[in-house]
This record gives sequence, structure tokens and C-alpha cells, in this order.
Amino acid sequence: MNARIAPVSLADADEETRALLEPLTQVRGADTRLLNVFGTIGNHPELLRHWLVFAGYLLSKSTLPPRLRELVILRVGWRCHSPYEWGQHVWVGRRAGVDDADLARLAHGPDAQGWSEVERAALRAADELIDRHTLTDAAWQALARCFTTQQVLDLVFLVGQYQLVSSALNACRVERDDGLDDGVPFPPPAE
Repeated sequence: MNARIAPVSLADADEETRALLEPLTQVRGADTRLLNVFGTIGNHPELLRHWLVFAGYLLSKSTLPPRLRELVILRVGWRCHSPYEWGQHVWVGRRAGVDDADLARLAHGPDAQGWSEVERAALRAADELIDRHTLTDAAWQALARCFTTQQVLDLVFLVGQYQLVSSALNACRVERDDGLDDGVPFPPPAE
């Protein structure tokens, strides 16, 4: 499938859009190519500007530990059938301590063997928020045992943010960036 919206390139971007996009070339370290997610949203600079604040908080400043955050994002990407989201966060997740065994377990969800109580509670909450758009009392109580109030709020908003992004990536058919690891399973694309 081809992208429905062509990503903006730095070379073709106007001055305002280029100023938003240039710092984003640093997110993958030495690989300074602009990621397709940013180039696609770069077609709407005002949306990009505001989204980056919220997304940036959840990705790097929230109260959740980085490894747990990445497990939740990966589970959302898997459940939303978003190969782009999954692929990007396999890379980010590995940098936060997610290993191949974790990636394999994520396809099976919160009931897979090997999760800690905290991980299981977070992954179950992610699944319930995707399926029900709310949490059962049992899921809420598990979160309350494992997390502070601020962490629960960060978790709920993290799931919502990455469900939104996964949906947008799928709807726009954003193409995966080169260099993503094909050595792990990818979720089938949404139809």
C-alpha cells in the first residue's frame, strides 16, 4: 500500500515547518533521516507543533519507567495493527531494555508467562482501554496497587495517545522507515 499523504521533506518544507522538523532528525541518534511519521504530520505544521508537546511529555517526561512505557506503547501498536508504530518502538524499546522475549510475549498480551505484576497490570489496562474505552474495577484496582495516581494518569493518556497515533498512521498509510528490524514479528496491517 502506498502512503495516502506524502511526507514533507526538509528540503521542500517552508521555513516554519523546517524549524519544527529539523530537531526531529535527532531522535534516532546517528540516523538523522526524518521519520515518516513526522514528515506526514508536517503537512499540518500547527497540528505538529501542538502534538509534539503532548507526545514529547508522554514519551520522555512522564512518571512511567521507560521500559514499562515502551511495553505499553508496543502493545498498543500491536493491538491497533500498526506495523509503523510497532516497528519504531521496537527500536526505542530495545534502547529502554525491552528484549526479544518481551517482544514475543507482547503478541500474546498480559496473560503471557513472564510478566511482572506491574507489567501485567499495565498491559491489561492497555488492552481494556483499547477494547472497552474504559477500565473494569479489577483493572483499576490492579493499577492502584502498582502505581501512583500520577502514573495511572500517565498510563491512561499514554494508551490514548498511541491509539490515536496508530490510527492516524494506519489511516494515512504511513510507510515504515528504512532500517527497522524485520527480525521480530510485525502485526498484520489493519484492513
